[in-house]
Amino acid sequence: MKKEIDRKIVIYTRMSTNNQRDDLINQVRFLRNFEDARGLIVDEFDSIVITHKDRFIRFGYEWFERFLGKFNTKIIVVNNEDLSPQEELVQDIISILHVFSGRIYGMRKYKKKIREDEDIAKSIQNRNPS
Repeated sequence: MKKEIDRKIVIYTRMSTNNQRDDLINQVRFLRNFEDARGLIVDEFDSIVITHKDRFIRFGYEWFERFLGKFNTKIIVVNNEDLSPQEELVQDIISILHVFSGRIYGMRKYKKKIREDEDIAKSIQNRNPS
């Protein structure tokens, strides 16, 4: 007979820049309302186990680790490399470049659709008048 395991429910929200703080607040509010409507209870959790720091968050790991520490939540990194501050900075810069180059590449597939959609084309023209 399979033993029943208590499973925890957490919500995850994120923002890309500080200018999106209101959006973050709205995300939390939306997810809280969703959980209430479904009768879900969001739990706090003790630890997050990850293989590498960058699998959890692309850059700014130390900040996130301190933030979670305020809620008594630990991050356990299984394959923790010891990098110098300079090496960590280089890794962060590479991660940032990777994220944004992926976004640029992803936009390419939409160029044709954007050109064909008059509403989108007009919206772009209105934002960027020549």
